[in-house]
Amino acid sequence: MTEVATRRPLGAPCWVSLLVRNLDAMEDFYGHLFGWEFSIGPTPFGSYVRATLHGRSVAGIGEIPKNRHLPVAWTTYLATDDADATAELIRDCGGTVGVGPLDAGAAGRMALASDPAGAVFGVWQPLAQHGVEVMGEPGTLAWNELITREASGVGKFYAAVFGYDLEAVVSADFDYLTLHLNGEPVTGIHGVGRALPRDRGAHWMTYFAVEDVDTTARQVVELGGHVVRAPRESAYGRLATVADPEGAVFTVIRTTG
Repeated sequence: MTEVATRRPLGAPCWVSLLVRNLDAMEDFYGHLFGWEFSIGPTPFGSYVRATLHGRSVAGIGEIPKNRHLPVAWTTYLATDDADATAELIRDCGGTVGVGPLDAGAAGRMALASDPAGAVFGVWQPLAQHGVEVMGEPGTLAWNELITREASGVGKFYAAVFGYDLEAVVSADFDYLTLHLNGEPVTGIHGVGRALPRDRGAHWMTYFAVEDVDTTARQVVELGGHVVRAPRESAYGRLATVADPEGAVFTVIRTTG
């Protein structure tokens, strides 16, 4: 388990949020899967709940307004101390700001943007709510990773906006960059070339820690979701890619060590 400092380093993933069509149903799914409990959160767009585990904030889930046609997906938010300045820098570096910046009640100020390859991410300037309060414990955020066609080009965009140091994984058949802040890895970019899913394009993947990947994958199916990629071993632990009943894709992982 890793307790998270009050404020994540600027540029680090600090929050994950999910948009859904049926909020009650998704509370039931994730509550059973991860043991989350829910309380009402800020409502700049409508119904929104904050998921907690043992009283600590771990994620948010919002309901898509009936008149809006938005994708059901997990969104990674990156920390900033000035959402407006970061939004302007995103535009200057070739990205697009689709929503905001705007206030999320008293919790903070946010924006939704996309990088030059089209991957959507959020920007979060914390005020009362600093983001996730624990990482690495079963049922909490373990890692965030950008899945895109080619890593180095889009990596320069994120480095310019958020000040990352980029470190390439040296491999003949593995296009991967680890993004560092203050000497510590905080996220990664995986270039998958033609294997990029046509139905999703470039996207950020959310990883949640679990005690048993195989059991969790079975539970996902029992709760109405499905397995996208079966449980398998990786250099960082056993993992599986799954989707909830509305189709939002995420990865569950049992980390090594």
